[in-house]
Amino acid sequence: MSSERDALRKAPSGDEGEITAESGLSHDTLEHAGVSSPSAVLDDAHVGDIRGALGTISRDDLAPRRSWKTRLVTLAAIMGPGLIVMVGDNDAGGVSTYAQAGQNYGTTLLWTLLLLIPVLIVNQEMVVRLGAVTGVGHGKLIFERFGRYWGVFSVGDLFILNFLTIATEFIGISLGGSFFGVSPYLSVPLAAGMLIGVTVTGSFERWERFMFAFLAANVLVIPIALLSHPAVGPVVHDAVVPGISGGFSSSAILLIIAIVGTTVAPWQLFFQQSNIIDKRITPRWIGYERADTVIGSLVVITGAACLMIAPAIAFTGTSHFGQFTDAGAVASGLAQHIGRLEGTLFAIVLIDASIIGASAVTLATSYAVGDVFGLRHSLHRPWHEAKTFYASFTALVVLAACIVLIPRAPLGLMTTAVQALAGVLLPSATVFLLLLCNDREVLGPWVNPPWLNAIASVIIAILLMLSGILVITTVFPTMDVGRLVLILSGLLTLGLIVVGGALLRGRRGTQVAATDHLNRDSWRMPPLALLARPPWSQGRLVGMWALRAYLVVAVLLLVVRAIQIASGHR
Repeated sequence: MSSERDALRKAPSGDEGEITAESGLSHDTLEHAGVSSPSAVLDDAHVGDIRGALGTISRDDLAPRRSWKTRLVTLAAIMGPGLIVMVGDNDAGGVSTYAQAGQNYGTTLLWTLLLLIPVLIVNQEMVVRLGAVTGVGHGKLIFERFGRYWGVFSVGDLFILNFLTIATEFIGISLGGSFFGVSPYLSVPLAAGMLIGVTVTGSFERWERFMFAFLAANVLVIPIALLSHPAVGPVVHDAVVPGISGGFSSSAILLIIAIVGTTVAPWQLFFQQSNIIDKRITPRWIGYERADTVIGSLVVITGAACLMIAPAIAFTGTSHFGQFTDAGAVASGLAQHIGRLEGTLFAIVLIDASIIGASAVTLATSYAVGDVFGLRHSLHRPWHEAKTFYASFTALVVLAACIVLIPRAPLGLMTTAVQALAGVLLPSATVFLLLLCNDREVLGPWVNPPWLNAIASVIIAILLMLSGILVITTVFPTMDVGRLVLILSGLLTLGLIVVGGALLRGRRGTQVAATDHLNRDSWRMPPLALLARPPWSQGRLVGMWALRAYLVVAVLLLVVRAIQIASGHR
């Protein structure tokens, strides 16, 4: 039985009930192993040719890519999941949060964006491997590898956060439309109808082309920054030298957490992994999908910087500086202080970003629903073959759109609070991601190398420190935030040194089996039924429970802080 399991683990994925010539496995061997296929893929629509907006790659294409032309053509066909998930990050919440940073703090928070580039690439690169190698969505892997409780913990948080995020996308559409004099009662239903109509066509290619069209409009962020005529020296200085206009405060920390939460959001992990699977990307093409992801991360940070710079230049020295209300007011302010064209471009970008974000976040949730409950969940399928998948997408869009139409809701504060919530919940999502990427049963030769684990651990620690500052300053509002940052930074550094030393001692003498490095391009995770659930040490279990308890407290105090800001206590 063990030899047959080993054979299954090295077999390429095939259609359900079908054995490919490449697998070399007989039906008798598979039946004896207790499965009908060597593939862990849950929906057979996820197996086949790669059909993207910019090209097609045959499932049987094994030709080497030796020239730059063939490599670029291949990259064009693969490109999509990484670029969409990254630009989708500059959604309504992103546009609003970056504009708030510019309006309230000038360009002094630009440095946060440069620090987020490695966070984006590290997190999403791990997701790339999980999607291509396993063929199973993020939520399903958490349920199967860690159990129902932790699955509900992770996916439940995702559903709540995603629904709130989708609502912020329609807030963006409402505010952007209002700049042009269009009532939210018209712009929001129209956008919702368009999103549903494009998604339920049963064509992955058509959906991706639709997304690419909106991605192209995102380049308008560049003229938005240029029209504000920023001075290069101060912009470069603030991009590389950390600082905060007016000094550290709990409100500034809340905004930094919101910047983190909108730039590196939990929904991205679920969306990109499932979208890679839906696009039928396999380990052979991981290098191209990594390039897609890196390109997307550079695009999103460039866009974020432009959206921060323009309001900073426009509002500095005016009565509006430090008085952010919402993205709609930013558009009006840009029109007033720079010119009508500037405000118009900002409003267009806001609407465009909202549509991209609404599509990606809603789809991430629908993917997770199909994944966790074992339902068909592919954009390749028409409505009648995946009714629950498309129905969940439709219901989320409609409900979120209705919430936005509630009169006199504090839209700007709601948007910032949701992004901050994403930042608070990100550490737990990253912990599960890190555990999965160190699971040899799941990733085999594609598990994380030690240096990547070290970087990911530092990222988690910094995220926890930021949310810890928010918690402490909410409980003790008179505390010196600058001194608190120094103290926690020192403790963080000491803790990382101790943990790093322990890990190095633990790894001495360990060796990776040579077979793990063979046939990486064809190694796929075997069916989940064949995998034994990994045991958890007492220390890991205690740590996870402590993380869960801390996040509950942090979320509750985040709500308290948001209410304080809404009532004028900054």
